[in-house]
Amino acid sequence: MKSEQPNNPLHGKTLEIILQHLVDQYGWGQLGVRIKIKCFNNNPSIQSSLKFLRKTPWARTKVENLYLESMEK
Repeated sequence: MKSEQPNNPLHGKTLEIILQHLVDQYGWGQLGVRIKIKCFNNNPSIQSSLKFLRKTPWARTKVENLYLESMEK
């Protein structure tokens, strides 16, 4: 049985898609200002940021929340 989440705006979005959207919209510099984590400010890359975000639930939550805010605009 397939679990459907019609009211979840993150359903079907990978962390990589979310992060790439934020980098495209804000750039690494602005992203590092909005979410103060080292992987966005010191030699940032998609791969290093994904590695950190997958291991750090509080940081992932901040990224997901910023993504949702950016989609409301």
